[in-house]
Amino acid sequence: MIEDKKLYLFEQAPVPRAVMSMSVPTVISSLVMVIYNLADTYFVGMLGDPIQNAAVTLSAPILLAFNAVNNLFGIGTSSLMSRALGRKEYDEVRRASAFGFYCTVLCSFLFSVIYLAARNPLLVLLGTDVDTLSATAEYMKWTVALGAMPAILNVVMAYMVRSEGSTAHASIGTMSGCILNMILDPIFILPQGLNMGAAGAGFATFLSNCAACLYFFGLLFVKRKKTYVCIDLRMFRLKKEIIAEVCKVGIPAAIQNLLNVVGMTVLNNFTSSFGANAVAAMGIAQKIDMVPMNVAFGFSQGIMPLISYNYASGDRTRMKETVIFAGKVTVLVLASVALCFFAGSAFWMELFIRNENIVTYGASFLKGLCIALPFLGMDFLAVGVFQAVGMGKKAFSFAILRKIIMEIPAIYLLNKIVPLYGMAYAQFVTEVVLAIAAVVVLGKMFREKA
Repeated sequence: MIEDKKLYLFEQAPVPRAVMSMSVPTVISSLVMVIYNLADTYFVGMLGDPIQNAAVTLSAPILLAFNAVNNLFGIGTSSLMSRALGRKEYDEVRRASAFGFYCTVLCSFLFSVIYLAARNPLLVLLGTDVDTLSATAEYMKWTVALGAMPAILNVVMAYMVRSEGSTAHASIGTMSGCILNMILDPIFILPQGLNMGAAGAGFATFLSNCAACLYFFGLLFVKRKKTYVCIDLRMFRLKKEIIAEVCKVGIPAAIQNLLNVVGMTVLNNFTSSFGANAVAAMGIAQKIDMVPMNVAFGFSQGIMPLISYNYASGDRTRMKETVIFAGKVTVLVLASVALCFFAGSAFWMELFIRNENIVTYGASFLKGLCIALPFLGMDFLAVGVFQAVGMGKKAFSFAILRKIIMEIPAIYLLNKIVPLYGMAYAQFVTEVVLAIAAVVVLGKMFREKA
């Protein structure tokens, strides 16, 4: 049932063509996603209110925590599906996708319930104070309390659709919600519209994620006789082999994301001691930096089905060529972007807010963040390879090295050495070490599998 053109792409197409065909739609989708996140920041920034900007920034760790579920059932399930396709075990693909879908529904529902039960202490933990508490709570009402399920489910469904080579459909589904969000943002946020501020940004996000879910449900219905992605409840099984394979890749990926949440929370708490302007500036700088980061992430996630398929089918030479080509492209693109961001840091900040103090803070933050980008590309690529071939332990070890051993201690130490401004360079210190480790580990892996 898998189409001949997809088999050709997996097995025979020239590696550069296969890599670009699989990764470009995913990169575009990732860029649209980060642009729609920037749209929240842009339109909230037009209000000229640091408290509203801080509300969006302080909420970011919880929204990032959605990716723990996305990674568990998105990356874990899609990796298993692509490897099963490579082995021609098509019933396994169907059972894996049904398992991933219904577990996602349950976990996203529990996410909302837990947030509602622990809302007040959680908001304090995120770094809110008497000024930012109300705006942050309103934003999270729409994005978390009501919006967790559609936000998580549409991402997991995109992973599953992408696993069998339908990268264009996966990207269209994701982008449809993002584009709708950008249309709705000014209507809900600005005084010329409904004047809801940060809460309006949350409402727009909720509606756009619902729209993306509807796209994927429609796609699976239309292609029900041409796809192995299955959400039929009758195919759901708590089968030990499926649970083990999904969790082997998904749990390390989920923990990796939770560690990212911890790192962001630590950074926000340190930054919040310098006031709302500093928090808003760090949030804007981080979101600008997220554009090239999502290019790297999209590239590594886009080629995962190609790597998984060739790994499972035994074509390790094609898998190695895929990784090497992707690494060259990623590092070159990210180095170019880093140079642009560093040279024009104030210009990029001024696109989002006109507050002079916030721009001054943010320009310095952006310089520190962006110089890590070329090294981060190699880190992301290596982790994507480990996830694709089922080596969850290696991916997990990189996550521990990144956050626990390197980045969080670096935030603390650099803030001591250069208060506030030093924290932005913690990512650079961390990613240099991880890039070296990535090259060493991938080189060893290719030699072993040769």
